[in-house]
Amino acid sequence: MSRDPWKLKVFVLADELVVDVYRATGGFPIEERFGLQAQLRRAAVSITTNFVEDSARRALRDYLHFLAIALGSASEVRYLVGLAERLGLLDDATATTLTTRYTDFIRGLQALITSLESRT
Repeated sequence: MSRDPWKLKVFVLADELVVDVYRATGGFPIEERFGLQAQLRRAAVSITTNFVEDSARRALRDYLHFLAIALGSASEVRYLVGLAERLGLLDDATATTLTTRYTDFIRGLQALITSLESRT
């Protein structure tokens, strides 16, 4: 069964958040290019790519596995945003906005996972 991730509100939000993370980290110092900047971007992209990859999976168990990976990556991004703020790499307003949006995303993704798990 093929699933279209674009039909899920949580995927659309995750996709928007990738762009937001790239924009927010664009001003990081050059020495963070292969450090925190790269890690934040990788984790943000991992969320959406896991949705896309799992959309082609036939088995619900496989689908849930990739959603769980996306959930882990979202939690990672949320932590790294806070770390970047504490290090002075992100301003308070940007960090608060990203943290709030990732928290909303995580809640939505957890609800999707719970809903799908109830089918098993």
